[in-house]
Amino acid sequence: MVRSESETLTLDGHEVSISNPGKIFFADAGISKLDLVHYYLAVADGALLGVRDRPMALKRFVDGAAGEAFFQKRAPKSVPSFVRTVELSFPSGRTADEVVVDNRAALAWV
Repeated sequence: MVRSESETLTLDGHEVSISNPGKIFFADAGISKLDLVHYYLAVADGALLGVRDRPMALKRFVDGAAGEAFFQKRAPKSVPSFVRTVELSFPSGRTADEVVVDNRAALAWV
């Protein structure tokens, strides 16, 4: 199936844009980025219980699960309105905004 460059999902009244939905994430199984998003949505009730009220760093895999990963500790500047962020304060006096996933749209976005 040929996929477009992005696909928009409407979740709980929020539009979530999935970039490169056809990009293969798990090469051995042929699972695409959009397939992974649909899986997260299928298990959303349990997943949201597990991450509720917890700021999180994002572990990103630009080239799929077999590629090199990096951690994005701070929330990106372009966070959609349906993604909550919190400001963390550190003993050094520095602060950082981090993502809190507390709804299905935010789960699909991360």
